[in-house]
Amino acid sequence: MRVRPFERIVDEYGPVVLRVCRAVLGPAEAEDAWSETFLAALRAYPDLPEGANVEAWLVTIAHRKALDVTRARSRRAVPVGEVPDRPSAFGLPQDWDGDLWAALARLPDRQRMAVAYHYLAGLPYRDIAEITGGTTDAARRAAADGIRTLRATYRPTSSVEGARP
Repeated sequence: MRVRPFERIVDEYGPVVLRVCRAVLGPAEAEDAWSETFLAALRAYPDLPEGANVEAWLVTIAHRKALDVTRARSRRAVPVGEVPDRPSAFGLPQDWDGDLWAALARLPDRQRMAVAYHYLAGLPYRDIAEITGGTTDAARRAAADGIRTLRATYRPTSSVEGARP
């Protein structure tokens, strides 16, 4: 069997991995985690078993990179004296809604990850359970609880569907 060029893997799954990284980490750190994900994947790609679920494999790597970023963030000193700038919505995907990302960020970690992996990456709950280290039922419950919380707390700022910044 001929192996697909890694460029095609990046083209096909790059947007999904970036959406997952943004949902888990927020827009400020997502691109670094995305890059780290694909650098790690490039090294491991030749050893990937034939027939493997490439999307789930990449989301697993992204999950681990997001954990690394979260751990590193908790070890960094917190700067004082200045209020950090708010990330700009310009140059981001047309679906950008800062309030939605803020609502996602307020979810507990398990719920945020389950929502991101299922609704943004399209992974089945079985794969989410493998990534996050729980059961399929726990992944399904976390996603359902996360969506319920988002429906109760998130109100879109734009009244026009498809409006762009």
